[in-house]
Amino acid sequence: MEKLLKYYLSFLLLISLSCKNENLNEDSKLIAKDIWDTENSKHGFNGSFQGTPKAMTLLDKIIALDSTNADALREISVPFLKRGIPLEWKTRFDKAVKHDPATWVPWRGYLYLWFYRDYEKAIADFNASDSLTTYIDYPQGHSVDFWRGIAYLGAKDYDNSIAYWDKHITKETEDSGEDWVELEAFLYRGIAYFESGNNEKAKENFNKVVSYFTNSADAKYYKAQLLLNEGNKKAAMNMIDDAIVDFNNGYYNNREYVETLRQIYLEDLEELKAEIIASN
Repeated sequence: MEKLLKYYLSFLLLISLSCKNENLNEDSKLIAKDIWDTENSKHGFNGSFQGTPKAMTLLDKIIALDSTNADALREISVPFLKRGIPLEWKTRFDKAVKHDPATWVPWRGYLYLWFYRDYEKAIADFNASDSLTTYIDYPQGHSVDFWRGIAYLGAKDYDNSIAYWDKHITKETEDSGEDWVELEAFLYRGIAYFESGNNEKAKENFNKVVSYFTNSADAKYYKAQLLLNEGNKKAAMNMIDDAIVDFNNGYYNNREYVETLRQIYLEDLEELKAEIIASN
């Protein structure tokens, strides 16, 4: 309480001196940064603290002191995003992008991709990030090439999707080894091949998922379809049974807050199993 009072009194003092102090802008930015650093280290603005009245009030104070604080502008936008109020989210997030484009342009692409399924805008932001930095950006822990692979798959542009999966997987393999590549990279490249009719390449990627990760309801679901299409009904039945076990144990592709691209459900697995039974 004492620290908040200090911030508030400092803010009032700055306002009262606004016409006299030529260094006001820099001073207010320093106070804003102090509030951000102190409160973020104390609470973290994410998790259960995010979007609370106390968090939003603190962020309002930071932005009142420094309207260019991109971290605060981005953070105050998040509760609106998660509560499905796009105009309020975008108004604030775009200001964060304006003041720190290198950081927040690729992040905005990620949000366009997952929360709004706006593949065109997502790809535009991922592409823009290439010219904003001299390195590959990793919003939310994955490269922009990874996210472009998903975005192009969502847009059903399979050639570009596969090209970016190839690029991403090649770099990750060179950096750390193929066994360090994310499950989702092989899974989504397999789906892109599957949906474009290249069954051999699809199988190759689903096999990599199962080889490296063992448990994956998604990869086994697609493998069961391929086996059924080949007329190997017994192997297809064994595969779909394994997929159902994996799914029930939580080994399936999913995300917090939103449905992942090409997310499968137990009903999908059971429907395919019924199809395999009916084909005998």
